[in-house]
Amino acid sequence: MGTDRVTPGSQSSLREANRARIVSAVQQRGSLTQVELAGVTGLSPATVSNIVKELTSAGVLNTSSSIRSGRRAQQVTLARNLGLVAGVHFGSRSLRVAIADAGQQILAEQRMPLPPEHRADAGLERAALLIAELVESLDAALPELMAIGVGVPAPVDPATGRIVSAGVLRGWDGVSVSEVLERRLGAPVYVDNDANLGALAELRQGAAVGRQHVVYLKVSHGVGAGLVVGGRLVHGRAGAAGEFGHITVDENGPICRCGNRGCLDAMIGAPALLRMLESSHGHLTLADVIARAQDGDPGCRRVISDAGRLLAVAAADTCNLLDPEVVVVGGRLAEAGPILLDTFRSVLAQRVLPSTVGPVEVVATELGTEAEVRGALALAMDHAGVAGSLVVAG
Repeated sequence: MGTDRVTPGSQSSLREANRARIVSAVQQRGSLTQVELAGVTGLSPATVSNIVKELTSAGVLNTSSSIRSGRRAQQVTLARNLGLVAGVHFGSRSLRVAIADAGQQILAEQRMPLPPEHRADAGLERAALLIAELVESLDAALPELMAIGVGVPAPVDPATGRIVSAGVLRGWDGVSVSEVLERRLGAPVYVDNDANLGALAELRQGAAVGRQHVVYLKVSHGVGAGLVVGGRLVHGRAGAAGEFGHITVDENGPICRCGNRGCLDAMIGAPALLRMLESSHGHLTLADVIARAQDGDPGCRRVISDAGRLLAVAAADTCNLLDPEVVVVGGRLAEAGPILLDTFRSVLAQRVLPSTVGPVEVVATELGTEAEVRGALALAMDHAGVAGSLVVAG
């Protein structure tokens, strides 16, 4: 019986492909053991070990000893000298910037408040200044930035980095975020909706690792969702997929900033929750409401529990459409824990079509309020081209 002969050229190409596969896996996850690398790439442990040694000697990878499940393991990361990436998250009331190495280890980070209804020109200038300051604090220079990822709480066309929906983020309508920051900083900039980036981070490093079909819900000042189908983010026609906060839950409800009535955003976004408590509790912040609810305040507990019910009503339709493996609940309100999630799980189970495999799993975020900025860093790394540019001659 004949066998296929492997020519030197094809053997070299296979080895290059295997190296790129390993670098890409580490690039996406930030850090993996050699055993995990074998599982993720499908390569044999011996092949992984040999390539890791080769790339470590070449200065592409770093290895360090760690303990996993009570056993010693070799932790693999990208070498820090490969360059830097920046992640930016614009919240409705805050700005967060992080600088990380090629292994997605955060080296410097800063968060600052933003005024209500902040405009794009001022916000982007602050972000550019913060990036420059943080890079300088690391004794590095802007040319060392390989890419910048940016998350904003509005629909974004990922191909252009332009805000595509009017009225959702006032003062930002039609702004090309990537164009403005690229002109200011001289590095390639990639932009996406912040809930999409939260989903990406949970998929790569958090509560959804290893899952292919995921719904990530961000419940903070506003409400958003990141949808993952087949392991990939769903953006839709022009980036507006996952505008979960604008699902109608009460057709006679309050007017939303988008112009419709009774949107989820207008019903359970932070401003709506705080208005419900103003007459009985006075002026509170969302953090105050969560803290008081956890201390047993019945009014604050009721407001958060009711938010969980409405969130589940909207999420049930999404789950019936997409049939996800897991729903990850993130954003500031997720810090309320069981006060929010117990009601959410109960109502969701009632409204999702019963399945022989059981109810959809519901978990809290593992990355907390860092999810979106970590997703921005992951987006930057995905476009930095590290895996493709690190082919070591065999």
